[in-house]
Amino acid sequence: MPKDRDDRLRIALTEAAERLVAEPKPFIVLFERGDFSVELFAPRGSDTQQPHDQDEAYIVASGSGMFRRGEECVPFQQGDFLFVAAGVPHRFEEFTDDFQTWVLFFGPKGGISG
Repeated sequence: MPKDRDDRLRIALTEAAERLVAEPKPFIVLFERGDFSVELFAPRGSDTQQPHDQDEAYIVASGSGMFRRGEECVPFQQGDFLFVAAGVPHRFEEFTDDFQTWVLFFGPKGGISG
């Protein structure tokens, strides 16, 4: 199946988490279609990510901690939704060992204005 055409109906968190454990990186790309992609992200020890060139949303699958976006810092927990515009520095801090989050990248490079 071409990389830009993914018609999967379901991605189970348990299966995605099992695949992520075997990865050397703290994330795994699970779905891609056009300018939309889905990852599971579970930093180990610290979050060293850099700003991304697309807008992104996080939906916390498990765990809790603090989330820093630019100068803002908020607590997060399982079930929370977090948004970051393209190019904005951000990171998860003081997170629990069980922290995992879905990452949704979307829109054009440079983000969606407005």
